[in-house]
Amino acid sequence: MFKDSGLPVVLVLAAGGGLRFLAAAAGRGHKLEQAFGDSTVLGATLAQVRRSGLPLLLVTVPALRAAVPTWVADEDIVTLPAVGDLRSAQPLGMGYSIATGVTHRPHARGWLVLPGDMPLVQPDTLQAVAQAMPHHLVVYAQHRGRRGHPVGFGTEMYSELAQLAGDDGARRLLARFPSQGVEVPDPGVLLDIDTGDDLAALRQAQAERQGQQADAVAAEDLPQR
Repeated sequence: MFKDSGLPVVLVLAAGGGLRFLAAAAGRGHKLEQAFGDSTVLGATLAQVRRSGLPLLLVTVPALRAAVPTWVADEDIVTLPAVGDLRSAQPLGMGYSIATGVTHRPHARGWLVLPGDMPLVQPDTLQAVAQAMPHHLVVYAQHRGRRGHPVGFGTEMYSELAQLAGDDGARRLLARFPSQGVEVPDPGVLLDIDTGDDLAALRQAQAERQGQQADAVAAEDLPQR
């Protein structure tokens, strides 16, 4: 049962087919199952949400349940019908995933939408967007003026979000309603995975970030003169 924490819920979307990645990397499996650090792409994205301290709800499909870390509670996972199921003759689309997530957490204090293939979005970024949400209908993270994810929706947007369907996601809502960007020093808000080259680039960026963090820790440990 969902307990009201007084915080918005992060909806992690992991129900897409990832067809561009599958077409470009035949035999490698779904992009969300690919190794990333000491986890998978999906596992790394979920770990960032966990570090933010915000509640999460994962919207996924049966084929990807194995990529979900064991620490994610069953009550925080919504499994959509698989493509080919009698209830789903075709992909249901990002809009349907968002609507499903929102209607499973109708009493949340808003919803942050985060695609599951964005493992470099930082916990501080999620918090920055969440903190801006009480003041705006729609809030999104941006880096150097470019709009990215997550996108946060206030509680007043429930009815609009619950009616989404198809593959347009929430883009039409961003066009219809006033929205506010939150500038963050986080290029990860712009980085997702559509191809094998994208995955390689994110792995490289992750390695560089970890190297910078290790250097910073080492510098702090140096004796002061």
